[in-house]
Amino acid sequence: MYRVLKKLVQWLLPLLLRVRVTGRENFPPSGPYILVTNHLSAYDSPLLMAVCPHTVRAFAASKHKRNLFYALVLNMAGSIWVRRGEIDREALRGAMEVLERGEVLGMAPEGTRARRVYALQPGKTGAAYLATRANVPIVPVGITGTEKVKENLPRLRRTDVTVTIGEPFHLPESGRVRGPKLDEYTDIIMRRIAALLPSEYRGVYADKVQEVAASGRGNEHLPARAPAS
Repeated sequence: MYRVLKKLVQWLLPLLLRVRVTGRENFPPSGPYILVTNHLSAYDSPLLMAVCPHTVRAFAASKHKRNLFYALVLNMAGSIWVRRGEIDREALRGAMEVLERGEVLGMAPEGTRARRVYALQPGKTGAAYLATRANVPIVPVGITGTEKVKENLPRLRRTDVTVTIGEPFHLPESGRVRGPKLDEYTDIIMRRIAALLPSEYRGVYADKVQEVAASGRGNEHLPARAPAS
């Protein structure tokens, strides 16, 4: 069902979007890995489905189960239902199972899409938690333009969208990482996403990216592979 949905998305999207993709070579040859991205609109998920060469399982808010169309599409995509605003252990187990099967887990660390101000909000620790527990690489992605689809669509205008895929990386350690360390590693993840975005999209991480660029540092804490736990 995922392949059928992906083919449909790849056929429909060019009718709505002009997509420019850079960094395709940064996708690993296979899973498992966690794909992390900023989140601007409902078009982000189908866009990533079309661009990524692998099957991507993403989280979907349980509230969408009430909409028959959304529920059908999200189930076809193999989405992981999650109750937002609380620690959903069942959803975490589902995410770990995706990685254990060697698949790709898609996440927006902000936890929700941007509204009004289309720039990065503070990241939540879920991506860092799963990456350290599963000891898998993280592939950062920066998206721009999808927030304009809603206003262009009624005018029958295609929207220019960019997708930038960054280099995969591992967090500095794996295993049962907790507390302040998870906050620190979340900051690393969000800086990686912010570095792929124009300055106006970087939001609360704008200064941090500028500080790293000015100092010439930033990668010393982002090893290619974390030590085994």
